Amino acid sequence: MPESAVQANSWVDENWADWLNAGLRIVFIVIVAVALRSVVRRTITRLIDRMNRGAEAAANTTLGGLLVNAERRKQRSEAIGSVLRSVASFLILGTAALTVLSVLRINLAPLLASAGVAGVAIGFGARNLVTDFLSGVFMILEDQYGVGDVIDAGVASGTVIEVGLRVTKLRGDNGEIWYVRNGEVKRIGNLSQGWATAVVDVQVGTGEDLERARSVIAATAEAMGKQSPWDERLWEPVKVLGLESVTSDSVVIQAQARTMPGEATAVARELRWRIKLAFDEAGIVITGGTSAVGQEQVAGAPGAGAEGGESGESPTPVRAPAPASVPPQPSAGEV
Repeated sequence: MPESAVQANSWVDENWADWLNAGLRIVFIVIVAVALRSVVRRTITRLIDRMNRGAEAAANTTLGGLLVNAERRKQRSEAIGSVLRSVASFLILGTAALTVLSVLRINLAPLLASAGVAGVAIGFGARNLVTDFLSGVFMILEDQYGVGDVIDAGVASGTVIEVGLRVTKLRGDNGEIWYVRNGEVKRIGNLSQGWATAVVDVQVGTGEDLERARSVIAATAEAMGKQSPWDERLWEPVKVLGLESVTSDSVVIQAQARTMPGEATAVARELRWRIKLAFDEAGIVITGGTSAVGQEQVAGAPGAGAEGGESGESPTPVRAPAPASVPPQPSAGEV
């Protein structure tokens, strides 16, 4: 027993210096890693805050308010900052942990090999998660869309209410919320970047004065462009492009306007409303083609199809009134 105590005491006397040295090295490594991580994270946070302040300052200007979406820039910068902070923490703390293990004289080769095999297994098992994450990172870095944008993601469409690294949240036209995984998005149609086009088709009869109809549409659009809030939403004067299509009983006059992003639908609806009121005042009739009732009656006429034969009767086909300049043609029964 005394010999064991002497040997233990001797062993401690021989190795205490190595232990003290290793302990001090470990403490130094931990302190440096924690300090470096704190400095890097704080630097990234200050950089993100500076970006947000610049976006808010630009958004407060008249032109900047139209071109800069402060909320979108803020969310994008915060997402980028979160990724950078996570990567920096992983690299710094991971390097510190490996250094501490080497100080303790632990063989890292088997550990690194096991970690590599485990990483491959986890990668295969969570490949969809990794795909979603990487897709989200590139979507944010490339600024493909942001909060407030109206997008068509293929699997769903609507207004973006949240952009995450794994999932994007969309608000649909009926109020529903779509959770779209970023890895499932193969294409993005952004309807809120740059400008939008409002297209209005006006269908009138062939007997109407087309030059007069064009003048009424142009005057209505010009008056609309001078009133608030349409003077801001319309970025260019409304153009009457001409005839979009011509049929035997009607023609379609097309008008087009360049608007603010996301305002094309509202502008088109308001322009249709004003054109209808102006046409009623000018006595120009807007036609809508053959009505649903007229289509059913014509379909039930003799020789039109099986439905007319099954009824056992021969209903008289309903014909649209001919223009005033063309004399009425005799029907088949009159011949």
